Amino acid sequence: MAGYRDLLRTPGVARIIAAQLTARFPNGMISLVILLHIEGITGSYGAAGIVLAAVSIGQALAGPVTSRWMGRWGMRRVLTLTTAVSAASLLAIAFFVVPVPVFIVLGFIAGASTPPIVAAVRTIYAKMVNSTQLTALYSLDASLQEVIWILAPVLITFVATQAGTVAGLVLVVVFLVGGGAWFILSPEVGRVRIPRSKRSFGTVLTRPPILLATVVGFLIIGSFAAVEASVVATFDHGGLEAGLVLAVFSIGSLAGGFAFGHLPMGRWALARRLTVVAIGLALTALWINVWWIGGTLFVAGIGIAPALAVLSAVTTASVKFSDTAEAFGWVGTGQLIGAAAGSAVAGLLIDGPGGVTAAYAAAAAFCALGLLVATVFARGLPDLRVRGASPIPDTEPVPTIH
Repeated sequence: MAGYRDLLRTPGVARIIAAQLTARFPNGMISLVILLHIEGITGSYGAAGIVLAAVSIGQALAGPVTSRWMGRWGMRRVLTLTTAVSAASLLAIAFFVVPVPVFIVLGFIAGASTPPIVAAVRTIYAKMVNSTQLTALYSLDASLQEVIWILAPVLITFVATQAGTVAGLVLVVVFLVGGGAWFILSPEVGRVRIPRSKRSFGTVLTRPPILLATVVGFLIIGSFAAVEASVVATFDHGGLEAGLVLAVFSIGSLAGGFAFGHLPMGRWALARRLTVVAIGLALTALWINVWWIGGTLFVAGIGIAPALAVLSAVTTASVKFSDTAEAFGWVGTGQLIGAAAGSAVAGLLIDGPGGVTAAYAAAAAFCALGLLVATVFARGLPDLRVRGASPIPDTEPVPTIH
């Protein structure tokens, strides 16, 4: 914790972390409020699910593209444009009653125009601190993002049920625009310039560490999505117990990030941290009891933020600075597809003869496969104990504004 306190004293670090967390707060609200809103209008969870799928597909397809645009047109221009389009699409969903196909199109546009805040801020981090501090900064970021998943679903559920889903969607837009403006206007966003990449689109995926981070991210986020679906199905479709258990899962991640995220990241760091997650998830399927599931998910959560921090550090350290934003875009796309796959697999199993027990087992299997990949290909990861997590320098100077 002393190291994190020193990190937060670095000029601009605390401000940029707070701004990006606020800008990303809608990520923890949008799925739930769209589901409730579209179901309320159409009376069909199926239609609501299709609209949500359109949002996710839009995010997955556009993530690497909008991230790469930041090197061509600048972060502020891309973030401003995407924020405006996404906000307008969400307001259209809130205030217009239209046929389901139109909602699907609006959902896709809202997803495709999701501001690439994660790619932007993790690219900025590489220029705010030295290489020895960067891994700790990624750990702090991965830990604090759990605040979103603890608070945002509770807040949006309360607003949507008490004031209505239109008010809920407006609240999402308020965070999107307000948090986005705070982040966009932060001095660090204007100070850091991403050079235009000289490589063709998608070339970063040919680098083994980036491909590995994308695949492992797909698998572990798929496991978390399967856990979420399983918990909701276990405790009466999202009752109080479900919310509390998922909050405990996130609290475990927050605690793990603060306690262990600062540890050195060698080639085996990812495998070691995923081992904790895999053990916790494997134990979850043994007994369908609120206390047991809460306890085992807390254990699993301890490894989550430290593992995600490794993925971020590996991504930065494996590409040139001009390619970092696009690389984070691809890793994010892998995670989005993983979330969709995990939810779909869990949903099918919940409706099948195995029920929620099979769904919890599937979550553990997703994570175990991620652990296997991280173990088998560990030697393909950079040893960040030796060189830190700073990106590979570009051959030309990176301009900054002083």
